[in-house]
Amino acid sequence: MSALLFLIGLAGGFFSGLLGLGGAILMVPLLLFVPPLFGFPALDMKQVAAITIVQVFFAALSGMVVHWRNRFVHKDLVLTMGGASALGALAGGLLSDLVNARALLLLFASIATLAGVLMFLPRREGDPDATADQVRFHRPLAVAIALAVGLVGGLVGAPGAFIYVPLMMYVLKIPTRVTLGSTLAIVLFTAAFGMAGKVATGQVDWPLALALVLGSVPGAQVGGYLSKRVRAGALRWMVAMVVWGSVVQMWRQALGG
Repeated sequence: MSALLFLIGLAGGFFSGLLGLGGAILMVPLLLFVPPLFGFPALDMKQVAAITIVQVFFAALSGMVVHWRNRFVHKDLVLTMGGASALGALAGGLLSDLVNARALLLLFASIATLAGVLMFLPRREGDPDATADQVRFHRPLAVAIALAVGLVGGLVGAPGAFIYVPLMMYVLKIPTRVTLGSTLAIVLFTAAFGMAGKVATGQVDWPLALALVLGSVPGAQVGGYLSKRVRAGALRWMVAMVVWGSVVQMWRQALGG
């Protein structure tokens, strides 16, 4: 089981570093469905949620280090959007008992669909290899985006990190590589709080989490290394596939399928 989780973590970490995503949208289905295929006991959703947040934190940290060295992490953008997203998520969590759960999920799926549609619009990249110190952004718009995604994510209990990538690229006009590196840092910011909550309440199965982390850290390093060498256009298409896979799953859940 530990060897299998190591391989799952390796795969999740690789795509986290390559595409700037936290990896939960890949890790959760893998952890739920792969172990039984190899004759191991199925993990319940509570176990999966707890060890996934640990994996996401360390994979994001490992991948961000590579993007930081390549100068693709925009500190000001991360602090602006990470802080606003955290405030939005806090407000959403406090308000979540007051609104209809199905309506919220439909709203979140709609926002995710809009983000997915953006990925197929033509886009002039400018310099695809621009570093963070060369990038300027519209601060009020960045705050508004982060607050909105954080608020709806807090309402439905999903961080929605994968939504940030298309919004940052197509609305804020951030170059692809800086978007991926900065999104990893935002994911790290939010995952730290989520992991702290799971650890404090004793929900983490540490032997399982450790096996995942041991695979995730080198996987994210390799993914981050390759991310700089893959064409920006190809990275956008890979992100688009992940986003649309998540969109389909969200609509199935929202519509009860």
